[in-house]
Amino acid sequence: MRFTLPQPTFDANANAGGGDFGDLPEWDLSDLYPAPDAPEVKRDLDWVEAACRDFAADYEGKMAALDGAGMFECIQRNERISQVAGRLGSYAGLRYYQNTVDGERAKFYSDIQDKLTVFTAPLVFFSLEVNRIPDDALETMLTHEGLSRYRPIFERMRKMRPYQLSDELERYEHDMSTVGASAWNKLFDETVADLKFTVDGEEMGLEATTTLLTDADRSKREAAAREIARVLAQNSKLFARVHNTLAKMGLIEDEWRGMPSPQTGRHLSNDVEPEVVQALRDAVVAAYPKLSHRYYELKRGWLGLDKLQVWDRNAPLPMEETRTIGWNEAQTTVMEAYAGFDPKMAEIAKPFFTDGWIDAGVKPGKAPGAFAHPTVTDAHPYVMLNYLGKPRDVMTLAHELGHGVHQVLAAEQGELLSSTPLTLAETASVFGEMLTFQKLLKGAKSPAELKVMLAGKVEDMINTVVRQIAFYDFECKLHEARKGGELTVEAINEIWMSVQGESLGPAFEFMDGYETYWSYIPHFVHSPFYVYAYAFGDGLVNALYAAYEEQPDGFQQKYFDMLKAGGSKHHTALLKPFGLDATDPAFWDKGLSMISGFIDELEAME
Repeated sequence: MRFTLPQPTFDANANAGGGDFGDLPEWDLSDLYPAPDAPEVKRDLDWVEAACRDFAADYEGKMAALDGAGMFECIQRNERISQVAGRLGSYAGLRYYQNTVDGERAKFYSDIQDKLTVFTAPLVFFSLEVNRIPDDALETMLTHEGLSRYRPIFERMRKMRPYQLSDELERYEHDMSTVGASAWNKLFDETVADLKFTVDGEEMGLEATTTLLTDADRSKREAAAREIARVLAQNSKLFARVHNTLAKMGLIEDEWRGMPSPQTGRHLSNDVEPEVVQALRDAVVAAYPKLSHRYYELKRGWLGLDKLQVWDRNAPLPMEETRTIGWNEAQTTVMEAYAGFDPKMAEIAKPFFTDGWIDAGVKPGKAPGAFAHPTVTDAHPYVMLNYLGKPRDVMTLAHELGHGVHQVLAAEQGELLSSTPLTLAETASVFGEMLTFQKLLKGAKSPAELKVMLAGKVEDMINTVVRQIAFYDFECKLHEARKGGELTVEAINEIWMSVQGESLGPAFEFMDGYETYWSYIPHFVHSPFYVYAYAFGDGLVNALYAAYEEQPDGFQQKYFDMLKAGGSKHHTALLKPFGLDATDPAFWDKGLSMISGFIDELEAME
C-alpha cells in the first residue's frame, strides 16, 4: 500500500504562451495543512505510523478468521489510514509541483514519501491475505450489510491474485518504491522543469516554448520547433536512460509476477478488458485515413503549403483572429457552458474559482501541463493549469474543471471507492470540453468563425484520439523492443518516427530533430500506457453526447449518477443506463464518426 500523489500529466491539448491575462488564481493549500512545519503535519505522521503498526498487530495472520463484521471494521480502519496518509502525500506533492526546482519543496516531498512508505510497510500483508481467503468464505463475509458496498475493492484485489508475489517480495518492492520508479520520475520532472530554450534572443522554459508552435508567425513556429529539437537532443542520453531503466524495471516485475504483457498492469488498474482496449486501438488506427490524414490535407491547402512541417500541426488558420483571452472571459465561458447543461454543475465548479482550488499561472519551476488532483475525500480537488491566454487554454480549463466536478461528486463514495479507473476518469473532463465547444459554436458570428471553431475542435479531437493512440503504439513498441536489450537513443527515435508518420499521414514531412520529441512527454515516464485513456474518454463522450442530443430528458441526472459512482461500478454497469456498451467493437466506430462528421462539414465549406 503506497500513498503518493498521482503524477501530473500533460493534458492532451495543453498549450502555453505569454501575455496579460488578468489576475490569475493560486492555490490555497491551507485546507490540507497550514504550512509544512505546522504541528498538524507531525500529528498526522505520528498517527499514520501508530495506526499502521496497530492495524498489523490486530490483523496480520488473522484475516481468514474474520467474520463480516470484523472485515467491515478492518476495511474501515484501512480506509481511514488511506485518507490521512493521502492528505499528507497530496499536500507535499502539490507544493512540489508548484515549484519542482525549489530544494526545500523537493526535500519535503521526498521526506513525506519516504516516511509514508516506511509507515505503511506493515500493511502489505492486507491484500495478500485477503487473496488467500477461499472464495466461498469471502462471499459469506460480503453478505454483511456494511461490507457489501466494498465488494468492488475485493473484486479488484481478486483480479491481481494470479500475479501476487510472496509476502517477503511484496514487502521488499514496497520498501524500495521511493528509490525505484518514483526516483526516476523525479529526475525526469526536475530535468524537464530546468530546461532552457532560446528563441529570438529570449530565454524561456518548455511551456512558453511549446506555445510558440501555435503562433501565427510561421518563422517563429519553426524557430521554436528547431530549438526544442536542439535542447532535447542535448539531453537525449539522459532521457533514454530514464526510459530504458523504467521499461526494464517493468519487464522484470512483469516476469516475476507472470503478467502476460507490459500493458496488463495498466488494464487491471483501469478495470478494463485487454480486448476492449485492443478494439479501441484497432478502430482508431483503421480510421487514420478518414481522420488525421484527411484533416491535415485540408489544413495543408488552407495554409497554402506543399507539405506540412511539424511546426504547422497546431498552427492557427489564416482566417483565424489572433487574440489573448483573459482569465475572467475564460472563467465566464466555461461556467456558462456548465450552467447551460445544469445549474448544479456550475454550482459544484464555483469554489474552484473562489476558494483557491486553481493554480493557473506559469511560474519558474512549475510543473508543465495541467491536471486535477482529487487529494482526499474529506478535503477537495485542486486544479493546476499553465494558463497563457490561448483558445485551447480555455478548453483545458473546461477539461480540468470537468475532472474536478467528477472528483467532488465521487468523493461521497469514500476513500477506497471514489477513485475512477483512468478509462472513465476522462469522461467528465472531455464532456466539459464538449459542452464548452458547443456553446462557443452556437455563438459563431460568421462562416469563417464557424470554420475556425470546427477546425480547432477537430484538431483537439485528433490530439486526444489519434495522437494518444500513436503514443500508445510507441510505448507498446518501445517496451517490446526493450526485451531485446538496451535501446540506444537512435533506436527509440526510430520507434517514435514509425508511429508519427503512420498517424499524421502523407501531408507531413518531418524536420531533422523531430525524432527526439518523445523525450519530454511525461505520460511515458509517470504512467506507462496511460495515454489510451484519453482516446477511450473521447470516444465514450462522443457517444454520450449523441445520446444527450437524442434524448435530453432525464440525461443530467443519469450523468450525475454516473459521476457519483466513482470507482464503485464497472464501465459496463455505468454505461448501461445510456444504452451504451464499450465492449461492442462497433461502439468505437460510433464515437469516431463524430470526428469524421466534423471533417465532412469542413470539406463542405470549401
